[in-house]
Amino acid sequence: MFDQILDLVKQHLGNNPQVASAIPPDKADAVHNEIASQITNGLATQATTQGGIGGLLASLQSGLTSGSPVTSAIEGGVVGSLASKFGLPPAATGAIAAALPGLLQRFAHKANDPNDPSITPDSIGKSLSGLGGGLGSLFNRG
Repeated sequence: MFDQILDLVKQHLGNNPQVASAIPPDKADAVHNEIASQITNGLATQATTQGGIGGLLASLQSGLTSGSPVTSAIEGGVVGSLASKFGLPPAATGAIAAALPGLLQRFAHKANDPNDPSITPDSIGKSLSGLGGGLGSLFNRG
């Protein structure tokens, strides 16, 4: 699932001129990997508080905006990590944080699209259960 999230990050941020210009070209791959890693870990954490994968996907799809608990939790990890690891200025981390709600909605849409097998609730559950330290039944689709 990490590779699918990384692809989404590259596509979504690459198609956003404000974000693309805020990321130094020599750091783009590392920044994209860090964002994908933070999103993957954030999803694993949020799945436990949202009632599993079904609750997480429902939360991501229904009116996900900046400021929602799921988005805020993931944004905080991304912004802090990018600032500390890459020294990105607030304008750059802010632009990336502003793009996260749309990226997370695309992720949830792909996961719920029966015609798109690249990301499924089952694959999310399998990926995140490995990150979540044996959370097992929480990762069943609600």
